[in-house]
Amino acid sequence: KPGEQKHLKEPPSSQCMHLAVVACGDRLEETLIMLKSAVLFSNRRLCFHIFSEDSLKPEFEKKLQAWPSSYTKKFGYNIYPITFSVGNAQEWKKLFKPCAAQRLFLPVILKDVDSLLYVDTDVLFLRPIDDIWHILKEFNSTQLAAMAPEHEIPKIGWYSRFARHPYYGTAGVNSGVMLMNLTRIRSTQFKNSMIPSGLTWEEMLYPLYQKYKNYITWGDQDLLNIIFYFNPECLYVFPCQWNYRPDHCMYGSNCKGAEEEGVSILHGNRGVYHDDKQPTFKALYEVIRDFPFEDNLFQSLYYPLQSKFLDTVHTLCGRIPQVFLKQIEKTMKKVYENRVIVYLGANHRY
Repeated sequence: KPGEQKHLKEPPSSQCMHLAVVACGDRLEETLIMLKSAVLFSNRRLCFHIFSEDSLKPEFEKKLQAWPSSYTKKFGYNIYPITFSVGNAQEWKKLFKPCAAQRLFLPVILKDVDSLLYVDTDVLFLRPIDDIWHILKEFNSTQLAAMAPEHEIPKIGWYSRFARHPYYGTAGVNSGVMLMNLTRIRSTQFKNSMIPSGLTWEEMLYPLYQKYKNYITWGDQDLLNIIFYFNPECLYVFPCQWNYRPDHCMYGSNCKGAEEEGVSILHGNRGVYHDDKQPTFKALYEVIRDFPFEDNLFQSLYYPLQSKFLDTVHTLCGRIPQVFLKQIEKTMKKVYENRVIVYLGANHRY
């Protein structure tokens, strides 16, 4: 495609874990920190699909190529222009946040990609992507996407209190972390509220937006909720530790999965990485941002994090530091175990 920049190298696409993100406006740094968290912990090779305004492309290239070779060899990347295949491009661009609606078009644009993990720019991985990628194998024959609930408690959830359109389940779903089988999405006829027969994903998007545009608040996420309201059998719902937001702790801890296993994917929505309202979230973002790639993970990432968390104990989220630390500690131990095994194996030959 015009303007597309290719950087994916061997191994072939089918052996990659595909990760997509849409970055417009001032989201360059956030996106790079998210990609950094993905590369730090993942085991299999990653293929990044970055959808960006033209003005951000050179900076993405410059920053990614400046990473140490020990990390750049773990991923390939494509940078794509912002494009909308159906409807009015200007309308789509203005939907909710700049360019956010681009995620709706990933099945149409990435025709050669079978499966994909889409995340918002304000996401941080606290364990290998390999672990959420494995959920694709848990899909039954009708499921083609996976998301986490928007809220754990319907009576204080946004959709259950305020939505003026159909939404999935009892509290809706959050689209900030979305695992997709694109092959299935492209081949499915979706039930809808417009015509009795089914529509393909691409056929459905613009008429659905036109029908509900005066009732939606959260843009593309609302459209996804409407789609899966009419097609609930198509959605796999994964637990809240895979999309852990301030809502899960700022009103008291209400994500049991994170309490038991720790946070797997942190989603700093509400701009919490950049203000002082949720210092626990901000601490994690800053520590990963400032981590020198080839330093010791425990010394330069885990211990600074523990230290920063001491300053957040006066907040509701800060009172449960183990929820934020448990999975990241487990992940770092595995990284070191793997390195020791490789090292010992190499030395054993001599």
